[in-house]
Amino acid sequence: MIAVIQRVSEGEVKIEGKSRGKIGRGFVILLGVADDDEQQDADWLAEKVVGLRIFEDENKKMNLSIHDVGGKALVISQFTLLADYKRGRRPGFTKAAKPEKAIPLYEHFMDQLWRKDIQVESGAFGKEMQVHIMNEGPVTMVLDSTVKFPRG
Repeated sequence: MIAVIQRVSEGEVKIEGKSRGKIGRGFVILLGVADDDEQQDADWLAEKVVGLRIFEDENKKMNLSIHDVGGKALVISQFTLLADYKRGRRPGFTKAAKPEKAIPLYEHFMDQLWRKDIQVESGAFGKEMQVHIMNEGPVTMVLDSTVKFPRG
């Protein structure tokens, strides 16, 4: 499971021109679910996200978590994070989980954030979305659960 976490002052996702989810300060999380991901990947990733201390304190040091600043999360499914671009010019997406596996893991990840007292907004799985991100810093982190759970 791969998550691109962006520290934002605001974020919004629209579908067909209508707002689906909107947050102020917090994280916009682009989440890619791999074919070999399991529930433990989502659990580990949610724990990491909540614990990240990437908001600035009064001394301008990245020392505060999303909890510390009362932030929210906007989670967007993004299978393209699993792109295989080793051959040719058109990426392949065979490493991305099929919807029947990806949707439950995507929802489980968001549920884990809720359980950790993070308010979550989301896009819609498999829909064409327009995502507005006001990256603060800019600060962007990429987390990959294969760091914790190596594959083959």
